[in-house]
Amino acid sequence: MAQWIYGKNAVMQILKSKKKVEKALVAEGAKFPEAETLLKNRRIPTQRVSRKELDKCCMDTHHQGIALYCEDYKTVSVEEMLERIPSGKLGTIVILDELEDPHNLGAVLRTCDAVGADGVILRKNRSVSLNSTVAKVSTGAIETVPVAMVANLTQTLKQLKEKGYWVYGTDMRNAQDYRQPTFDTPVALVIGSEGKGISRLVKEECDVMLTLPMEGTISSLNASVACAVLLYQIHAKRFPLK
Repeated sequence: MAQWIYGKNAVMQILKSKKKVEKALVAEGAKFPEAETLLKNRRIPTQRVSRKELDKCCMDTHHQGIALYCEDYKTVSVEEMLERIPSGKLGTIVILDELEDPHNLGAVLRTCDAVGADGVILRKNRSVSLNSTVAKVSTGAIETVPVAMVANLTQTLKQLKEKGYWVYGTDMRNAQDYRQPTFDTPVALVIGSEGKGISRLVKEECDVMLTLPMEGTISSLNASVACAVLLYQIHAKRFPLK
């Protein structure tokens, strides 16, 4: 199957990759010199259309004037994800438990790319798919961060534990401050869904539960924001300023 991918950064990331692209649409009057050069070099059929027609194809008005019709995003197996981690590196893998908001997934992928995390694992069911909204919000990170889809998260966590990973979850109660751990082992970071948090069976597989202090009147953070804070804390502990 194929889908429309839109937004300048997502489009550029695809054009620089080996991903198969069937055709491109560019809004009348819009100028993308670098993208247009890549389209020409790759001999991708390109058509100038009205913004209204582009809105219709993308089913969104936030396409920034350019879109590609290309093959679906490929996922990897957990085994492949682990094999890609360089020897000697402490792995960092994010596990998203029933995350359904594509904007959150896109933001998580963007942060994972920024901190050098090694992959994201999603449930096959009850989770958002790798769609055009995820691609746009990730600003291209959907092409650089490996993603695995699994049927059973608890079994996957057991598999990661066997590989030496410590599993960290997030909770507002009965949890330690996120600044306490040293993160000196491979880390599997579990982030729960927007409304329900981490499911019971997944929580039972967590070695450590972490909490983010909330000093104001709001009781929780957006899932992607909490993930970003924790990933940068892991990065800070592993690479302290000298």
